[in-house]
Amino acid sequence: MGPRPRTRDLGQHSQGGTVKYLVTGGAGYIGSIVATMLLEAGHEVVVLDDCPPAAAVRVPVGATLVPSAVQWASEVLDESFDGVLHFAGLIAAGESMEKPEIYWEHNTSGTFALLEAMRDANVKTLVFSSTAAVYGNPVEVPIREDAIKAPTSTYGATKLAADMAIQSEATAHGLAAVSLRYFNVVGAYQDRSGVWHGENHEPETHIIPIAFDAASGRRESFAIFGDDYPTPDGTCVRDYIHVADLAEAHLLALGAAAAGEHKIYNLGNGNGFSNKEVVATVKAVTGTDFPVAVGPRRAGDPAELVASSERAKTELGWKPSRDTLDRMVADAWEYYQHARR
Repeated sequence: MGPRPRTRDLGQHSQGGTVKYLVTGGAGYIGSIVATMLLEAGHEVVVLDDCPPAAAVRVPVGATLVPSAVQWASEVLDESFDGVLHFAGLIAAGESMEKPEIYWEHNTSGTFALLEAMRDANVKTLVFSSTAAVYGNPVEVPIREDAIKAPTSTYGATKLAADMAIQSEATAHGLAAVSLRYFNVVGAYQDRSGVWHGENHEPETHIIPIAFDAASGRRESFAIFGDDYPTPDGTCVRDYIHVADLAEAHLLALGAAAAGEHKIYNLGNGNGFSNKEVVATVKAVTGTDFPVAVGPRRAGDPAELVASSERAKTELGWKPSRDTLDRMVADAWEYYQHARR
């Protein structure tokens, strides 16, 4: 478990009707961009994140950072908060199979602690960062929210368990909850002051930043895992969604949350792009022709994962507007160059 909060005095409700939100994991890729958009919408934001000092710079200007783990949310939450957006957790599916205990602790036990803290503080609105990994290998594509849940990684299992706990909390205690199940999130966001916010994991496990490393000479080559899948070009197909479109869905979800209900929405473009298409786009955007090596398949990689986001479009009024692969990769590249100067 991470450190306790350094301070308890976070103030009371802001005057003038400002809405106050706790954002757990708000120094991370998606959490920091959602926190930025909440601030831009005129809300008060407190970030709870046990990030290292180097990552604290990702917390947007204007937000209050409490450097602590989500397990200590009870030391932060009180009735002055109007809701919680929960991003805190570990995300590497491969690592989760090697170190399952830390994933159960961070992703599931951490969510349990947060739900208890919200109950005690009478904070009744939650938006949860869930994942398409709960579905495992899909029987049908595109994947709907009522598809069979059969996660193939500990990561997916821990997030599914958290979803189930949230459902119980809504049923038993009237929580207004929304879980957003992401597909492959890419891109970056430029805020109103011109600052870029984007993806910068250490170590990096996602395909587009790794391809950027190859394009910029930080890696000798880029590896594709398997080219013998039953797809048009033999490589895995994934649904990519721009992080800014994803972030906007969180603000809409806050407005859609209803007492005693746990609503679930898949978030994707509904279009799939193959690994070879992604590599070709990265080469075109960066203007480089880096070496690409093809290796064997990775265990557990489905051939195709594409979302049905019709429920989000119908019920939330959400529609991705940055849905071309060129746009997503170009924005991610813009951030990558700023972050590595």
